[in-house]
Amino acid sequence: MSKLGRRKFLLYGSTGLAASLFLKGCAGGSDTSSTSDTSSTATSSSSGDTIKVGILHSLSGTMAISETTVVEAEKLAIEEINAAGGVLGKQIVAIEEDGASDWPTFAEKATKLIDKDQVATVFGCWTSASRKAVLPVFESKQHMLWYPVQYEGQECSNNIFYTGAAPNQQIEPAVDWLLENKGKEFFLVGSDYVFPRTANTIIKEQLKAKGGTTVGEDYLPLGNTEVTPIITKIKQALPNGGVIFNSLNGDSNVAFFKQMQGAGLTADKYPVMSVSIAEEEVRQIGTEYLKGHYAAWNYFQTVESPANTTFVKAFKDKYGQDRVTNDPMEAAYIMVYLWKQAVEQAGTIELEAVRKAAIGQEFDAPEGKVKMFPNHHISKTVRIGQVRDDGLFDIVSSTDGPVDPIPWNQYVPETKGYACDWTDPNKGGKYKI
Repeated sequence: MSKLGRRKFLLYGSTGLAASLFLKGCAGGSDTSSTSDTSSTATSSSSGDTIKVGILHSLSGTMAISETTVVEAEKLAIEEINAAGGVLGKQIVAIEEDGASDWPTFAEKATKLIDKDQVATVFGCWTSASRKAVLPVFESKQHMLWYPVQYEGQECSNNIFYTGAAPNQQIEPAVDWLLENKGKEFFLVGSDYVFPRTANTIIKEQLKAKGGTTVGEDYLPLGNTEVTPIITKIKQALPNGGVIFNSLNGDSNVAFFKQMQGAGLTADKYPVMSVSIAEEEVRQIGTEYLKGHYAAWNYFQTVESPANTTFVKAFKDKYGQDRVTNDPMEAAYIMVYLWKQAVEQAGTIELEAVRKAAIGQEFDAPEGKVKMFPNHHISKTVRIGQVRDDGLFDIVSSTDGPVDPIPWNQYVPETKGYACDWTDPNKGGKYKI
């Protein structure tokens, strides 16, 4: 965060909610302005026996705790695809860049990958702040980003394919499960940027509609570990216990869970539902601090399926038997395969052809079968997991099958009744149903 001044942080962070809900550029995914020729880009990206792709994640800074593992999953998929003959008979060459947990750096590196390296596509970002920072780059250059992490929705860009969960595939089902099983009083805690603030806007509207109560809400700047004031507020707002909905990101979670336990706020009375804590974060924070708490995802390492058995074995064989897999890693892994299938169906890496071919792609993913919808999001099974002794998750709730994605939230008044369809030019990124 050292490079990120307060003014820029507020622009990309605290004001991200307003941008998410109201700014046409973020909402509509406009593709009217182009500064690059996609046919020449295709030629430059594919030379000789190789196809260049970009990988853009935080390999340093507060988000490295989460994003380095996503890079590993993407590289595993690329290695497997290359071993099986590549794409269109060519080997994939990945060019890696470090976003350094700094949003202007993400935009700078995205520009470099597109203009200098002339990659065929980019796999990247974790936080919504980083995605919002690169979005104008991809839209102005008519390029393509594949984004692997659950997010707050309220966006539908023609230049992004989203393989993480929309709110109706993670946040909303988690709230429903908590209301039914853990109580109706919620304290909301998150990092101070667009995803947690927008997610909590959705949660508050959902609680109003379903008889729940928001008793408190507080935020920390990304990377901040001064969690004592939040713990104090939780104890005051919920003296007899209650639900904590956690959208902290990065290593702020280390301090939060350690101090929760130190203050006596244990999982039996103060169950925490996290939407950015998965197996890798549990491993790094410490199982002793997280045992009994919950997370909502679409994939856990404990999913029982032949595809998951194969995925987990391949990841452990490459990176170590003590390693774990998690939801963002799985979403990153499968997005490389979805891009490959779209390229092969299109018969070219030309961006517009691949964009059209990506819609309708299906894949037998470790989480279960997924399908890319006309809104550039995929169908996903919803699961609730509880941390157990070995740091993995017992799956305590699961939908019967994949849930269709809804990027425009139907609880928030400003977006209720809207949808997205990039197969119809009269509908596009946002239209009234």
